[in-house]
Amino acid sequence: MIKTKFFAFVATIVMMTTSVQAEINAKAAKQFVKDTTAKGIEQIINADIPQKEKDKRFYDLLNNALDLDFIGQFVLGRNWRTATAEQRKEFISVYRDLNIATWSKRFNEFKGKNFVFKGTTPSSSKGQVFVNSEVPMEQGEPAKVVWRVREKNGTYKIVDIIIEGVSLAQSSRSEYTAFIKNNPGGINALIADLQAKLKAQKSGK
Repeated sequence: MIKTKFFAFVATIVMMTTSVQAEINAKAAKQFVKDTTAKGIEQIINADIPQKEKDKRFYDLLNNALDLDFIGQFVLGRNWRTATAEQRKEFISVYRDLNIATWSKRFNEFKGKNFVFKGTTPSSSKGQVFVNSEVPMEQGEPAKVVWRVREKNGTYKIVDIIIEGVSLAQSSRSEYTAFIKNNPGGINALIADLQAKLKAQKSGK
């Protein structure tokens, strides 16, 4: 079931932008993703260090590689516009920590595996490009992983990870929108729910 578990690996997120930017350097974007995955494999998965240190390294890796502030805004959807400044702050904080905690515990599932990069695909959004890759699996076809990379002021960030054609950022957006719509507590209830999930992750439940 490694491939099934792999589909869950993402945390992450499509961030559409309407601002006009220079065309992204596809080669540099691809190298950024390659370097990020290499660090994850060599410095975290295969490193002979305590789990606590792995968690710290993984937090730093994701915090630097993913644009979690923009991603958080996207997944909250139209509710972001009606949220108070305090609600926005609390949501971004718990969303960031929950995603990092989730993948920190699951990352070891990819020990012994490597991403095979297959070039890039242009994006219709300025300053963005898709970096294509595959991960060989023990059974069946390789899992296709597409990384959406955005460049701003010379800095590259991953703004979506699409597994087998499915963006879990969009899935999270749909899930959160439905949760808020169907819960009288609205955004506050969503924040509390994510905080509870984060607590369970940290306690190992």
